[in-house]
Amino acid sequence: MNAYQRLRAAFGRIATLNEAAAVLGWDASAMMPDGGAEARGEQVAVLAGLAHELLTAPQVAEDFAAATAPAAPWEAANFALMQEAHKRATALPQDLVEAVSRANSHCETIWRTARQTSDFALVQAPLTEVVNLARQSAEILGAALGVSPYDALLASFQRGVTAADVTPVFAEYAAFLQTALPAAEARQLANPAPAMPPGPYPEAVQEALCQHLSEAAGLDYTHARLDRSAHPFCGGTPTDVRITNRYDEADVCAALMGALHETGHGIYEQNLPAAYRRQPVGEAAGSAVHESQSLIIEMQAVRTDAY
Repeated sequence: MNAYQRLRAAFGRIATLNEAAAVLGWDASAMMPDGGAEARGEQVAVLAGLAHELLTAPQVAEDFAAATAPAAPWEAANFALMQEAHKRATALPQDLVEAVSRANSHCETIWRTARQTSDFALVQAPLTEVVNLARQSAEILGAALGVSPYDALLASFQRGVTAADVTPVFAEYAAFLQTALPAAEARQLANPAPAMPPGPYPEAVQEALCQHLSEAAGLDYTHARLDRSAHPFCGGTPTDVRITNRYDEADVCAALMGALHETGHGIYEQNLPAAYRRQPVGEAAGSAVHESQSLIIEMQAVRTDAY
């Protein structure tokens, strides 16, 4: 086994730990009793720490020093992404990585309670801790990578994108909204609201309809499941996709849009390249790409006459 092959094996183990954390995260949101939150936060934090420990191990550094970029394009891209991940990980201390994980878990747990009564004061302190730790991570990463703190964090969501890339897009969008939004509001006022079948819509019926349409869109339910949570999300792994939804008996459309949005995420995950499973090049290409796939389903396919 050469140096690159050893790196491949190490990254495969790291990805497996991250998969376990992803399923535990889904369970925390969809199944776990409230009393399990503290222990679950510690479990996920330890997994994050172990993954960081593997990635920053001396043997990994030695293998990077000994390895050369493979000739095959996919493997060469994989090696480059490995180097990027290693550089980011070695900049951050393990205790900070675990602290971020604990803070995120705790904040989400408190948020689920706070959202029931729109009590921001309840979640303010945990959210402040999350933001402070994110800023601390950003400062450390920015200094290590030679970029601004914001760009250092932005790269963790979408590789290769900087504030300089995003700022003109937002500026163009803001200018567009100044004319488009009043025009849309005027059109809505001038036209009757779409007719809705009279409710109520039983939650069980909504859930069955959501899964039926989700399957019709292309999500393979031999490798996926649909459950309930405080807010819809998609988690799990490419061969074990977990999507969640919520239901309101007075509004069937909200559930349909939510389920089909998450279906788009799930379809993307299920169609990642299986040959590169648990390798950086086989993972999702970033949050912007991921969100584009969910919006294609929710905002385009689902709004056709066929649906």
